[in-house]
Amino acid sequence: MTPVRFGVLGAANFAREHMARAIHEAEGATLAALATSSEDKAAPFQAFAPDLKVFTDYDAMLASDEIDAVYIPLPNHLHIDWSLKALAAGKHVLCEKPIAMKAEEIDALIVKRDETGLICAEAFMIVHHPQWARVRDLLAAGEIGDLMRVEVGFSFDNPDMNNIRNRPETGGGALGDIGVYAMGSTRFATGEEPVEITHAEITRENGVDVSAEFSARFPSFAYHAYVSMRMAPFQEVRFHGCKGLIILKTPFNAGTAGLAEIEIRDTQGGLKLERFPRVRQYVCQVETFVRTVRDGADYPWSLENARGTQAMIDSVFDADQG
Repeated sequence: MTPVRFGVLGAANFAREHMARAIHEAEGATLAALATSSEDKAAPFQAFAPDLKVFTDYDAMLASDEIDAVYIPLPNHLHIDWSLKALAAGKHVLCEKPIAMKAEEIDALIVKRDETGLICAEAFMIVHHPQWARVRDLLAAGEIGDLMRVEVGFSFDNPDMNNIRNRPETGGGALGDIGVYAMGSTRFATGEEPVEITHAEITRENGVDVSAEFSARFPSFAYHAYVSMRMAPFQEVRFHGCKGLIILKTPFNAGTAGLAEIEIRDTQGGLKLERFPRVRQYVCQVETFVRTVRDGADYPWSLENARGTQAMIDSVFDADQG
């Protein structure tokens, strides 16, 4: 079967190190092209994909009949515009998160997706990792009884003020960069939406949110999380029920920050461990996207899902006490 031919819109470091390689290696996909304003930036991509075609104009790649789908790793503030342009050019779209800066911006993408019949999705890779499907199934089966509380922590240290994550003009900020994980993972695993944000405290530098701590009430459980770009690297998610706990030690950067592992604890001190040592979630994401393009398979993270997370992020900003 003819592979889905991907073009990468922009030579971002993340694309070079992770997603372009995943596209190149994924079954049913081929890394066909890269659009970059500097041909020098194409060399590292061509090192592992020597047949890669290089465009020095973004629009020229979108106009190419040799491209079926576009992966967009551009700075956050450009995601909506280029996703809309790609859909208008007849290309399927996989766009990095956050796909928008405000929830209502995603409405235009939903309309365009429905008009064109093309696939447009946020690259929220964790929902393609089996550890998260397993957690969702465990919660639904009542493995830890009624869920009472969810706690999330995700941090790293990024003091480089030239980095796009630290610049307001490129849509930087901790909530957009990693708050997506803290909120989206809980919504995905539980199937619930927040009722209200009960507390939010945001720390800013240079007009960018660098840390945030926030609490929310969901219909059946309490929620608390913090995210930071100014703390030592850490990530963990804890689901606390009346009959036990489920703990994910590497919930987000599985395979790179640590082993994907689920701890299941009961009230008698029993412990079960489930490990996923060889899963490559970026490759899984591309292969799921390809199956959706080819066969109409269900895609586990729709634009509506992405909109729900962005709406929660917007609510945290609105509730900030600072």
